[in-house]
Amino acid sequence: MTKFATGKHSLAISDRSGQAFPYLEMVREWNGAWVHFSEYEKKSPQLQPKPVSADPQALKRARPARTAFFTPSVLNDNPFATTGSSTSVTVTEDRHGRSTGDAVRFYEVKEIVGGVGISTFELNTTLNGTITDSVTTITLTDASSFPSLGYIVIISTNATTGLYNSETIYYTGKSTNDLTGCTRGTSAPSYGKTPESTTAIAHTTGATVYGSYLITKVNTTINYPGQPSTETVSNQFTITLVNNATSTSTGGGYFVFGGPVNDRP
Repeated sequence: MTKFATGKHSLAISDRSGQAFPYLEMVREWNGAWVHFSEYEKKSPQLQPKPVSADPQALKRARPARTAFFTPSVLNDNPFATTGSSTSVTVTEDRHGRSTGDAVRFYEVKEIVGGVGISTFELNTTLNGTITDSVTTITLTDASSFPSLGYIVIISTNATTGLYNSETIYYTGKSTNDLTGCTRGTSAPSYGKTPESTTAIAHTTGATVYGSYLITKVNTTINYPGQPSTETVSNQFTITLVNNATSTSTGGGYFVFGGPVNDRP
């Protein structure tokens, strides 16, 4: 039987460097090369990548995309600024992200500003008479402060379930306390988007009604060193009242909210 020498006094030539090294210090690499242990290199992981399957293309329990109802946002402290003998009111909300034509409903106004009452800002009244889900003229208890066109929401309680029902309605005219040209079961634009439409339903007399204002965005240009040298932001928007304010004033209180007409689906 063939026997090999131990090689304790032998030298071997490295396949990598061509230099002579003690035979017993030589090792075999993954590619078959006979090298000194100081020259040994492991096999690169890139030469044996792990199998990768295709990316998943669908979600389990997927739901259709929708534009959800927005939530009310906190305005700046004392957000309303009126001008005497003017119907225009400036509302301050830093970087509000709203768009011209959005409908904004005000919540939690704390005080009269420039002779403009809280109820004028919040546009809160009740339904005067029961209505079906298809009538296009809606009578309110007091529509004197409501704009001549815009969006309202009617909130009533379901007699069977005790849950709230709400419906957003667009109207195009006003005659005393009547809102005319009503489009039932719609939704109001907010932040430049229109959520899913509500459902037209019947409402009973005394149901709560909230109005809203269509806004005009006010842009401001801020200068910066370097490039870009300017940035356009919007920290304010304006609304138009039915009647003039009686004085120039700023107020409204703290934690006043500006939100969508309807904050529920």
